[in-house]
Amino acid sequence: MPDAATPFRLNGKIALVTGAGRGIGRSIALALAAAGAELWLNSRTPAELDAVAAEIAAEGGRARPLAFDVTDIGAARAAISGLERLDILVNNAGLNRPQPFLEVEEATLNLLIDVNIRAVFVAAQAAARLMAAAGSGVIINMSSQMGHVGSELNRTAYVMTKHAVEGLTKAMAVELAPKGIRAVTIAPTFVETPMTRPFFENPQTRKWILDRIPAGRPATVDEVAQSVVFLASPAAAMVTGSSLLVDGGWTAW
Repeated sequence: MPDAATPFRLNGKIALVTGAGRGIGRSIALALAAAGAELWLNSRTPAELDAVAAEIAAEGGRARPLAFDVTDIGAARAAISGLERLDILVNNAGLNRPQPFLEVEEATLNLLIDVNIRAVFVAAQAAARLMAAAGSGVIINMSSQMGHVGSELNRTAYVMTKHAVEGLTKAMAVELAPKGIRAVTIAPTFVETPMTRPFFENPQTRKWILDRIPAGRPATVDEVAQSVVFLASPAAAMVTGSSLLVDGGWTAW
């Protein structure tokens, strides 16, 4: 009888994770490595990447740092296109800067567009060029439950960028399918990370969040990471143009 876990293995695959130095990105990198993939780790901070690479090496995996700022379009394009091969891209780097809609500053708007949309597009395009030459690959864009709904929690700019990621991914999936490339999104609910910790430290905000998650708790970084492993694996070979909601039921209300 075949091993039921075999379809989820990534042996022989090469993956790049952006924003891999901490939080969700770190957990994604560790999970992909545990599934057998060889990793390229990206962030702006070499010391963080070295630490994650060391964790992976300690478990018998292989990971190499690839430090660049995803918003530096030239550097990002050169770094990715310079890779000999790439089977999996996890476009994880992203950020939020909550401000009320009537008070969103131009600098905030530009920053979120640069990181959450433009950088995602450029990395995906560079990766897809490599994958198209090989005739296969998967691009996983990190979205959010906020890419499917609205929010009154001072998130209009962020919600806009994540809806853009969802639309980009659908268009990519249709155009790239004939080239053997899948494109999907992961859409988590709130996850406790250094970026979101200030929200959870505010009792009113924490209650507002948990009241909207039927599961009654935030997601963990490992739950998001394992969802990435599934979408990257042969088990998801017929999954493209879709969004995997890891939201505890938030969008099911």
